[in-house]
Amino acid sequence: MSHAALILCGGFSERMGQDKASLAFGNESLLSRIAGIVGSCVDEVHLVARAGQELPANEALGLPVARDPAEGNGPLAGLAAGLDAIASDKAFVVSCDVPLLQASLVTGLLEAAHDVSAVIPHLDGHYMTTCAVYAKSLTDEINAMLARGERRPRAIAQLDGARVVDEAFCRDLDPKLSSFVDCNTPERLNEALALAGISTSS
Repeated sequence: MSHAALILCGGFSERMGQDKASLAFGNESLLSRIAGIVGSCVDEVHLVARAGQELPANEALGLPVARDPAEGNGPLAGLAAGLDAIASDKAFVVSCDVPLLQASLVTGLLEAAHDVSAVIPHLDGHYMTTCAVYAKSLTDEINAMLARGERRPRAIAQLDGARVVDEAFCRDLDPKLSSFVDCNTPERLNEALALAGISTSS
């Protein structure tokens, strides 16, 4: 069974104030760092972006980009576009702002998905839908959900064949749960840099 990774870059970055994928994390961009991590675990890596969105951080990487064909449909539509673009059976899906992502979590969730259509972590009462695994075969189901007006990726967790994994499962793969530390604000970015042991001084 082949595996892909989809890096979601289409979210608006109001709280950060700029394109998160291009933010520096040490001597590389957030996008470059995450692409390197997932690239060591899968057979193909694709980006998912809004229609017309520029991705300067991808100029050096040259990764294929799947585009959400319509504005305003949210991450569920982006997920459908990404799954439609891949050749692999399953995709690990991750946002572009989790630079402490652990390869052990990526491979562990992919392994857990071998006989199900989705594996979605559930932590602190929230479905972690942008650090999860989805089958390409879900594409038609997701498009049907969108046609019904559904916009929430967490709705996939209710589908037959989806597996929800708890905190204990995730801690076995990533003891500090650092894979779920996002960089939605400058303060959160500085926290992630500190956790990675990267100096923020100029």
